[in-house]
Amino acid sequence: MVAAEVEIGRGKSGRRAYAFDEIGIVPSRRTRDPEEVSVAWQIDAYRFEIPLLVAPMDSVVSPATAIAVGRLGGLGVLDLEGLWTRYDDPEPLLAEIADLPDEQATRRLQEVYQEPIKEELIGRRIAEIREAGVTVAASLSPQRTARYSKAVVDAGVDLFVIRGTTVSAEHVSGRAEPLNLKQFIYELDVPVIVGGCATYQAALHLMRTGAAGVLVGFGGGSAHTTRDVLGVAVPMATAVADVAAARRDYMDESGGRYVHVIADGGMRSSGHIATAIACGADAVMIGSPIARAAEAPGRGHHWGSEAHHGDVPRGTRLSLGTIGTLEQILFGPSHVADGSMNLIGALRRAMATSGYTEVKDFQRVQVVVEDR
Repeated sequence: MVAAEVEIGRGKSGRRAYAFDEIGIVPSRRTRDPEEVSVAWQIDAYRFEIPLLVAPMDSVVSPATAIAVGRLGGLGVLDLEGLWTRYDDPEPLLAEIADLPDEQATRRLQEVYQEPIKEELIGRRIAEIREAGVTVAASLSPQRTARYSKAVVDAGVDLFVIRGTTVSAEHVSGRAEPLNLKQFIYELDVPVIVGGCATYQAALHLMRTGAAGVLVGFGGGSAHTTRDVLGVAVPMATAVADVAAARRDYMDESGGRYVHVIADGGMRSSGHIATAIACGADAVMIGSPIARAAEAPGRGHHWGSEAHHGDVPRGTRLSLGTIGTLEQILFGPSHVADGSMNLIGALRRAMATSGYTEVKDFQRVQVVVEDR
């Protein structure tokens, strides 16, 4: 069923869409013990004990934090266009960025990210994570995927992430040959996660490229200002539900091939994570909640690649502070009641309260729309 359109004015109408804050999960008549709930997630041959990816942003993922997240059961995705592939030792720069006054942050970020990417550092960083014995995931933008993909695969990446503010299967450019996603994924020897997208049709096209997973998000993260700069935004609850519908229809179309839906952006608390899965996500990709970990390379600050765009910055450096260790943020114990700590424990309890013991089953939970 397609939602009725709302008249904006005589010449324009649009669908009503919903953010995670507007959706409530309904408890059921049957509850479970949280200890009996499994939040494990598997994509392709790789199994994870928690359905959580940490976003490829320099403020949250370094080789060291990717290893730490992997050992805790999740997946840290390293940004291969970040400081770790531009500088032999980016730690002094990370410390400098954390100390900058707000009014100087964007200009300085633009300056430090002008340093060229070095292929030898791509191999070195991936090898560092691989040697720790955890699953290796790394990310490139669509614009740089063709140039650096061989170095990434040769270095031994397990999961290849192609991530941008928005990624389409039919990008048109008069200046350069665009990335042919379908051909690229077909020829690659590793599973690919691609996104972001925010609509049913865009997701369906990405699924047809052979991607193992699709990222759902469109400039909705806390460090993004895409809505303010470009006016582009789609509330995440509606976006996830639309893409989950595309997954269902693509399964019918392809004879049973399942493409994972990964909510990427707009999740600032454990309640948002539970709601994302209730709306149809298989897993979530988060940044800002992890930026508040003591181990985060941003030292309590958070920014993404959009913040240092040379022409149109669409992000900002946020000052979030530090609230605990990575393990405390993921597994508790929590000493606050705002959903910023024990993210996985809260997800288990939400599933148990509504009577579900598996993530895929929890996608069927009843939800309500709150009138705000």
